[in-house]
Amino acid sequence: FTGDTERNPAFWSRLAELNVAALVIETAFSNREKELAQKSLHLSPSSLAEELKHIGEGRRFPIYITHTKPAETDLIMSEIQGLDQTRTFGLNFMHDIRWLRAGQEFEL
Repeated sequence: FTGDTERNPAFWSRLAELNVAALVIETAFSNREKELAQKSLHLSPSSLAEELKHIGEGRRFPIYITHTKPAETDLIMSEIQGLDQTRTFGLNFMHDIRWLRAGQEFEL
């Protein structure tokens, strides 16, 4: 579970050592506000895509997006899905990216 993430190489190094069931990661801003995201130490869909490259090939687990701006959630998720469609995950698998809804519960 991450919070105000921005770029964090130590996080990805640690994640590579763990048996991960799911990843919760913020993406607070759309790509049109990617400069603001960077200045405020948050992710945008394009910086999220760069960060997800740190996930080792062959590793697959759900990735839950949180901390989206309410008025921009649909745009942010659309941009994330669009970026993820351009990169394959392992053997032609894309990331399993989902929006973490308020009040949503899940078991690990």
